[in-house]
Amino acid sequence: MSDTAYQGRRLGEAFKIFVSMLNEEDLIIYMGLAGSMATAGIWTVITWLIERDYIDVLVSTGANVSEDIYAGLGYPYGKGSPCVDDELLLKLKIDRFYDVYADEYLYREMERLLKEFIIDLPSEHIYSSAEFMYLLGARLDRLGIDSIARSAYKRRTPIFVPAIVDSGYGIAAFLAYYEKKKRIIIDQFKDFEQMISISERGKDTGVIYIGGGVPKDLIQLVAVARTLIEERKGVEEVRPHKYAIQLTTDLPQWGGLSGATLEEAVSWGKVRATGSSMVHVDATIGLPILIAGIKELDLKRVKKDLSFIFESVERYAEKM
Repeated sequence: MSDTAYQGRRLGEAFKIFVSMLNEEDLIIYMGLAGSMATAGIWTVITWLIERDYIDVLVSTGANVSEDIYAGLGYPYGKGSPCVDDELLLKLKIDRFYDVYADEYLYREMERLLKEFIIDLPSEHIYSSAEFMYLLGARLDRLGIDSIARSAYKRRTPIFVPAIVDSGYGIAAFLAYYEKKKRIIIDQFKDFEQMISISERGKDTGVIYIGGGVPKDLIQLVAVARTLIEERKGVEEVRPHKYAIQLTTDLPQWGGLSGATLEEAVSWGKVRATGSSMVHVDATIGLPILIAGIKELDLKRVKKDLSFIFESVERYAEKM
């Protein structure tokens, strides 16, 4: 596809960059996953990447790592239409994600599972979202519920959820407190510290952005932090991400980060001037095509051991 034109060429270039990432030994690969891709079934693509060790770190919205659990519980997402009477859907307790439908009562069952997990968590520990998701993965593994968190738990792949309250996790945490006065603390500054410490386990970093939003911005800031660390060592060296891929439907002229070009990121020292490709494409189309090409290559990769992130909560995992 890199010999075609327009976004087809960009997607082909993204494929080549991803292959370069997978073939580079001393590289940490971050994936930023925005939006609500799980409802479209894309969560199975993410679990495949995790199980193949093709990504080292996942940074996600809460929706993507909760609404996959809905499917993992065996609850179906229905094919619907965006041209529908939404007041009727409200009466029928059907939730609409553009052209995908979910049963509100079954959605609440998913949130109930999360609530019970939160109630069972030890309160004395201050968690990063990666530690929280690791323990959730342990619970889901014990229950046999396929999900991104379960696959990440089994491969010891950290999942960071920097806006975790903005999802079913926020509802679950509220209900845990409302019903049982149970409260846990997730320290988002600890998230960032852990993400930076992970970046120092490799010589360079590569990034894959599905959409933009908070996951993209936080991963971009890791590069800024690496540069600041070097400055404090007395070294004048910019430490941008070596490789960068983004699939997005957003545009730069509105000023939001989701559409901000990777070229713009060069001015911040977040991305190198070479080795990047931004593809304007629906991720439900572009990502499966990209990964189908990667799958054909059957590349072997040994990812970094990042289990140090979970050391302080490992003792809780077997109790989940």
